[in-house]
Amino acid sequence: MKTITAKKNQVDQKWLIVDATDVSLGRMSAQISKILQGKHKPIYTPHVDTGDFVIVVNCEKVGIQKKKLTQKLYRHHTGYPGGLREATLEEMLEKRPDDVIRLAVRGMLPKSKLGRQMLTKLKIYSGPEHPHEAQQPETLEL
Repeated sequence: MKTITAKKNQVDQKWLIVDATDVSLGRMSAQISKILQGKHKPIYTPHVDTGDFVIVVNCEKVGIQKKKLTQKLYRHHTGYPGGLREATLEEMLEKRPDDVIRLAVRGMLPKSKLGRQMLTKLKIYSGPEHPHEAQQPETLEL
């Protein structure tokens, strides 16, 4: 038997839509990262982008424990002396709810050029509307 590896032009990429209302952030992010990588397909090849596109709607309504809202911190450095900035999960959900999901999924993807390419297939919207109706996305239940 021969081992079959997927080629870039042989991959059929679908569009899937996920409603994040009252869904656990970690469980949803894990499922989305597997779909972006293509691990749910039998033609999965680690060095080829075999994943599907994922649209996440209602990201501000994601299910999070009350304790985590105040205890989880997001940190980044501006590059200047004394430039460490911190924000709690509650502050992030108020200002940029899409970044909460994007950062969770990004941490579960490969840290390489291929991982950054996979992250571009993730589309996140805070409301129920999205501009991807032409792609005819299929609903994915998590």
